Amino acid sequence: MPELDNYDARSTPIRPPRSKPPSIDRTSNGSEWEGLRTPPARHSLPATPRQQTADHSPPRPSSQLTQPRTPTRIPLPLSPGPEQPRTPSRTPPRPSRELPSPPRPPKTPASPGSYLESHLQPNAIGSSSHSLTPSEGEDADSFHVRNTYAELDTTGVSGDGFEEGVERTRARVSGQRAIELKAAEAIAKEQERSRDISAKEAELLASLDRYGFFVVPSHDRLVLLPTATLNKPLTRITSAVTNGPPSPPHLPSLPNLSPSPKENSRIAKWGRMLEPETRDEGGNIDTWRVNPSKERKLRKRIYKGIPDRWRIATWELLVRRFAGATKRDDAKMKAEYREALENPSTYDVQIDLDVPRTINGHILFRTRYGLGQRSLFHVLHSFSLRCSECGYCQGMGPLAATLLSYFEPERVYATLVHLHDAYSMHSIFRPGFPGLLEAIYVQERITERMMPEIFASFKKHTISTTSYATKWYITLFANSVPFQTQLRLWDAFLLDGRDVFVVMAVAVVWVFRDHLASSQASFETILSLLSSFFVPEDEDTLMRWIEKVLEDKKLRDDMRKWREEWNTLVAQGKEVDALL
Repeated sequence: MPELDNYDARSTPIRPPRSKPPSIDRTSNGSEWEGLRTPPARHSLPATPRQQTADHSPPRPSSQLTQPRTPTRIPLPLSPGPEQPRTPSRTPPRPSRELPSPPRPPKTPASPGSYLESHLQPNAIGSSSHSLTPSEGEDADSFHVRNTYAELDTTGVSGDGFEEGVERTRARVSGQRAIELKAAEAIAKEQERSRDISAKEAELLASLDRYGFFVVPSHDRLVLLPTATLNKPLTRITSAVTNGPPSPPHLPSLPNLSPSPKENSRIAKWGRMLEPETRDEGGNIDTWRVNPSKERKLRKRIYKGIPDRWRIATWELLVRRFAGATKRDDAKMKAEYREALENPSTYDVQIDLDVPRTINGHILFRTRYGLGQRSLFHVLHSFSLRCSECGYCQGMGPLAATLLSYFEPERVYATLVHLHDAYSMHSIFRPGFPGLLEAIYVQERITERMMPEIFASFKKHTISTTSYATKWYITLFANSVPFQTQLRLWDAFLLDGRDVFVVMAVAVVWVFRDHLASSQASFETILSLLSSFFVPEDEDTLMRWIEKVLEDKKLRDDMRKWREEWNTLVAQGKEVDALL
């Protein structure tokens, strides 16, 4: 993923536009990767009802964001779900009273191909028939990209998951014939799909961490979120310590985070709390629901941590609840996804450029044009056609990649649609980023009320919240916390919505308030600290703190009021001076 924490935080921050943002007319796309937006290809197609265009630029920082070096950490799930609901075998359905056993981790497969294919699309190889002919008026480069992914769905690629792979789409544009020939040699052969893994490949598999990464990425600024500060509730603090150091000590390396010692007992509890809701025609569990007698325990257990084995079922359940979606809605969106694969997108060239840099070091996305990268391209391609106003921007990549590590592409597309429509991600990705600016306004109001000296310090040193918090809200804290922590935040987000990330942002400021208010603090030290990679000393303590803040009914009411206040300022054209 193009990482957002390497850009120049000292540049002029994003500012809201001085005029009232245009209404949501679904007729615009964005401008170049200024403010995280990606343009359509140079040669645009004629506008369609779902892909109209208009010049609609977001507020820009004065310097562009740099490209990433640190990958988003994406999990390799311990199983496809509490039970594999999409297995085609026709087994007798279980009686509804029978509690399903928690799933077991998958066995090491016989080959790299089967290792990846069984994870995402069991029938991906040899099943593609889309994108083999250009659409009328489709740009040649765009079709070459789309066609390449379609053909590789049929053939596969050599060493999927173990090798880096070779470039194909950029080779055509640059005319590097030698690379094209090398690419042709790398097409997966039939015998490779059935061979046993080599000793070297087995060694690589054994080196994966619990989420499927080969190497834990390093970070320049690694700091600890201490438990002691988070043990104190969020209350108004009128005076801060000013004689302390401006920065906390840096951690030498990322700690090896392990599962909670209570993981096994929680697996059993979740097995009693969730029960099958619907089954497919083969009797396999399709959707889950909460046992009515356990409903009151759901919230507490989510903040305590969803066991890895139950995360697929729980995320699906939470999204359906929050969005009010039915099984028919999801079936419709899955059909929409497949239909969109047949249609060209003016964003295809840019999506293709972004796919290989969205994830690094994860077995699912390691190989160029491997199953993971192809699935990521297909999802982003289809989603770019869903909303003509949002189109495609690079912030969508880490969301799709995270979901792909748990769900098949059709389900990922449907989930992205729910995030866009029900979880207000539309306002985050719209030109002008109104949802981002609204969240920052709410964050600043909480800071001003609860930590007035910190707010004053930010003013004194001309620290704009957009200069450090933009990446938090655009990527939902990817690349800012360990992936295990990010998963916990997503658990809460899918339950409680966007306020979770505002409170997490406040938590970071709360923890480091003495450093931020230090008499030795400066513009550079403050931005350096708030641009760090944050490692919670204890995740449970962090999540309890967030839970308690969100349970404060008065604060939640005020957060809603501040959101309305921001929208009023925007309507009156007064939002320019409303942010730090």
